[in-house]
Amino acid sequence: MSVISDLENKVEAKLINLKLNQFGIDLEKIKASKIATDIKMYNFSGEESSKLINGLKIGVGLIAGYMLMMFVMIYGTSVMRSVIEEKTSRIIEIIVSSVKPFQLMLGKIIGNASAGLLQFFIWGIILLIIGFISSSVFGVSMTEVQASKLSPEQLAAMKEAAGNGAIEKVVQEFFRLPLVTIFVLFIFYFLGGFFLYSSLFAAVGAAVDSETDTQQFMLPIMFPLILGVYVGFATVINDPHGPISTLFSMIPLTSPIVMLMRVPFGVPWYEIAISMALLLVTFVFMVWMAAKIYRVGILMYGKKPTYKDLYKWIKYKG
Repeated sequence: MSVISDLENKVEAKLINLKLNQFGIDLEKIKASKIATDIKMYNFSGEESSKLINGLKIGVGLIAGYMLMMFVMIYGTSVMRSVIEEKTSRIIEIIVSSVKPFQLMLGKIIGNASAGLLQFFIWGIILLIIGFISSSVFGVSMTEVQASKLSPEQLAAMKEAAGNGAIEKVVQEFFRLPLVTIFVLFIFYFLGGFFLYSSLFAAVGAAVDSETDTQQFMLPIMFPLILGVYVGFATVINDPHGPISTLFSMIPLTSPIVMLMRVPFGVPWYEIAISMALLLVTFVFMVWMAAKIYRVGILMYGKKPTYKDLYKWIKYKG
């Protein structure tokens, strides 16, 4: 499609020039009339800002939200598989004789969350080391290679941009982002979102006898995660403070992803507080509900459960 589109654009431009010549219009005058504009941006304190700052905010927000979704999906399903494996091998019957089902479920969730955070920190440290080595070892040589391929006009423009401190401005704008806030909220929303979804994954794992039986229960769990990423890509990029972005950053099932995408653009503290409070309340409720399913489901064999059965298990007292 891209090849055909490029060919159409080139043919269209050529035909337009031929048509203009037929009308007796001087193409050189049209080319001379074109003007390139360069809008300068300033923040509220009057300091000059970089036009790439919005791109940095979008990139940081999307990476944080997408990574959170991937970690929740990967380690959430790991909790579910672990429960299914223990149930099918009948080890679970020995374990629950010494540990309460709720404690066992919470232990699995906390253990997998700790493993996910540890892996995240290891990846972050490796990326920082690679970035430092590549910038210090290959930075000068790459700049020389790129400069050798540029035309004199492009080289002059690059030197002018470097002289104006364009790169330094981008770096300054990056460190002006609320990096500490983003990091702290990433940890909070990672733990909150992971605990919320992992409790549901654990309940599903306890309710079924094999992984193939989990498909009927997976869609309601995965849909909010996918919806959160879609809302982030579709609305947060263009309107981070709009009603749709704000609404989905408050809904607990999508707030871990959408709110992280909004944070680089600056979110009022009360919206963050409301979102965090709703996530905590929903997490406690989901863990309670999943524990009711978990304690009954881990000892149920041979029957494929339905949503009606899950509802009955939740209503069981004791």
